[in-house]
Amino acid sequence: MTSVSPDATEAVAQLAGRARVAARELALMSRAAKDATLHALADALDAATDRIVAANAVDLERGRNGGMPASLQDRLVLTPERVTAIADALRDIAALPDPVGEIVRGSTLANGLQIRQLRVPMGVVGMIYEARPNVTVDAAGLGLKSGNAVILRGGSAAADSNRVLVDVMRESLAAHGVNPDAIGLLEGGHDAVRALMTARGLVDLLIPRGGADLINSVVLNSTVPVIETGIGNCHVYVDRAADLDKALAITMNSKTHRPSVCNAAESLLVHESVAPDFLPKALTELAGAGVVLHTDERASAIATEAGVPFAVATDDDFATEFHALEMSVGVVSSLDDALEHVRTYGSGHTEAIVTEDRSAARRWSAEVDAAAVMVNASTRFTDGGEFGFGAEIGISTQKLHARGPMALPELTTTKWIVEGDGHVRV
Repeated sequence: MTSVSPDATEAVAQLAGRARVAARELALMSRAAKDATLHALADALDAATDRIVAANAVDLERGRNGGMPASLQDRLVLTPERVTAIADALRDIAALPDPVGEIVRGSTLANGLQIRQLRVPMGVVGMIYEARPNVTVDAAGLGLKSGNAVILRGGSAAADSNRVLVDVMRESLAAHGVNPDAIGLLEGGHDAVRALMTARGLVDLLIPRGGADLINSVVLNSTVPVIETGIGNCHVYVDRAADLDKALAITMNSKTHRPSVCNAAESLLVHESVAPDFLPKALTELAGAGVVLHTDERASAIATEAGVPFAVATDDDFATEFHALEMSVGVVSSLDDALEHVRTYGSGHTEAIVTEDRSAARRWSAEVDAAAVMVNASTRFTDGGEFGFGAEIGISTQKLHARGPMALPELTTTKWIVEGDGHVRV
């Protein structure tokens, strides 16, 4: 990684220093105080809807003029209804249990020492993300509830939206006697991002959320501990023992419900014994929904007979997270072939099997290495809200500390409290 300028290093040090002070104050707040603050933030966002939508319109216009793809515009746009939903997400966070202070485990030792492992805030959490302004509010709310200060670095595509969202929330914090530095916005170019990634000792945790290039850059170049999130090359595998009606509904929902998000399916695998019956209807419905199909040799032959347009799939197609109405389709000879395909191309996010064969379902669940495994259910269910966790900071695809939807407990660490009565070790 290229060196970081002294000016950028100093700017991040100042921002993180203020955030550390705020984090110490947040760690002492009661649940009631944090919940009241979250409701105040939600009310402030509702009251500022016109201001937020107007700033978002500037971002959208700039994006359209710059040729931003429709899928990214969908992630970027803030309507009054979406602002309401973002504010309501803060209210939902307020209703969730507070993990801070939870006793994870504890005991009294034979010598009388009492030990307890407690959940405590991380401290200062940095977020680097792309054109999704809702993440700005979700991260701030989850950070506040878990007692963490947050430093937010959104993509330039949402610069105006993020600036107004953070301004509104900081104004609300100050008005209610909470240190506004609990929510900080990092602006500036790539030099500022590099400074944040190397602010070890000032920032306790860094969470990148976006496309593969962003996440890989942060993982490879950061000296701050990183939780890897979000790359979602997800598969739906239709087994030989699948209920084909269920399979069609799950395939369509997984791909077309909201194609721009990380839990949308990007690849469809079909067992050869059911492909002649399933694929003509599935490919026709997918194409009818506007999905561009990238098919392997056997799927291409079926698409040709069905009169469905397609492009011949390459290895790159099977490895691609499209974030759009595009899908790779392959026919496999066995469950083993499907598992090998997922091992080769999957990103460890979400993998779904459709089958009425319990043995096949058990093998899929045991052998697929992913944060979430679906059996007869859409990939779209990998979501903190759908799991009942409330809002999420992201979906971790790594294996250390957090895996899957990251909610409040995943934004805490632990400390040990040991109480004695003059105990000394002998």
